[in-house]
Amino acid sequence: MTEFASRIRDIRLSEIRKMFEVAVEDTINLGIGEPDFNVPEHVREALKEAVDEGMTHYTSNMGMYELREAISEKLRTENRVHVEPESIIITVGASEAIFMCTQALLDRGDQALIPDPGFLSYDACVKLAEAISVPVPLSMEDGFSMTPERVESLITDDTRVIIMNSPSNPTGSVMGKDDIKGVAEIAEDRDLIIISDEIYEKIIYDGKHYSPACFTDNALVINGFSKTYAMTGLRIGYVAGREDIIEELLKVHQYNTACAPSVSQVAALAALRGPQNCVKEMVDEFKRRRDLMFRSLTEMGLECILPGGAFYMFPQVGDSRGFTERALDAGVAVVPGSAFGEAGSDYVRMSYATSYELIQEAMERLKPVCGV
Repeated sequence: MTEFASRIRDIRLSEIRKMFEVAVEDTINLGIGEPDFNVPEHVREALKEAVDEGMTHYTSNMGMYELREAISEKLRTENRVHVEPESIIITVGASEAIFMCTQALLDRGDQALIPDPGFLSYDACVKLAEAISVPVPLSMEDGFSMTPERVESLITDDTRVIIMNSPSNPTGSVMGKDDIKGVAEIAEDRDLIIISDEIYEKIIYDGKHYSPACFTDNALVINGFSKTYAMTGLRIGYVAGREDIIEELLKVHQYNTACAPSVSQVAALAALRGPQNCVKEMVDEFKRRRDLMFRSLTEMGLECILPGGAFYMFPQVGDSRGFTERALDAGVAVVPGSAFGEAGSDYVRMSYATSYELIQEAMERLKPVCGV
């Protein structure tokens, strides 16, 4: 019998992906975290031209310099984060960036603070680095925001990393400036590194996005193009930060993927430099869907916060797995909140990254499940 590495024994396959397998043909899938929009026209044209011109070969390990220049400019002008192109690595989506950061920054037995509920990759990547995840419990009463006070209370001598995510998957919460700055100051004082997952940065309805990297050099910015430009399948993201950290991250990236796909890098450059009205149109439509789902769920008697960003609703349902099974029987696929941490066990995640009409139908199907 084959023996596998101990580091993967406690790793579970994604419960989000599991919903693809259990859903039957007429099931409305509210479990997927993927915009249902097409890639913007100017990005599609850039992709076609790249293929026609034979731009299908390796780039440098760190990625196309022109793209890194554009990202550097974007970070400076939009986020007040000053990072040179030499301190940016283009990655195979934000997922690779998260894995790369945990591999480079964590040793066996080190501790990483992660949001709970939080995106399930954080815990898995920490464990694959043979480190220890320390959940930072988030509550509906606090708007599912990671507060500096809670973070401070959980830091030990073994803490090395704080993972942040705003806007949040799965809750849709957006951390305010004071909380972001407070956690950044803790990282500065304690010489900790923040891994800041900002992939939903542009999908904000209420409030404003702040990066911890504009308050401390001890923060790595992870972002990408999947959510903002509906480019999930092109697998293109980036990590930006201090030069000495980026040099070490490059070792993991180099031997893991060599470089991000060349044509996807061309598409990312076109997305950054092209018209941005497509982003506003998409976010406006997400807001319309958000309002529909929030209104419907509250009318069914489910308690939830109105998400300030991303495209997820996180209603409190009691037994999340039981509700998930009943919802699936009714023809609606959702993700149990327990997949995102112990603090999510009374909730389910519903994505409104599907059409308005399908959300309307899904809400009708859920009424009997909620006793309406």
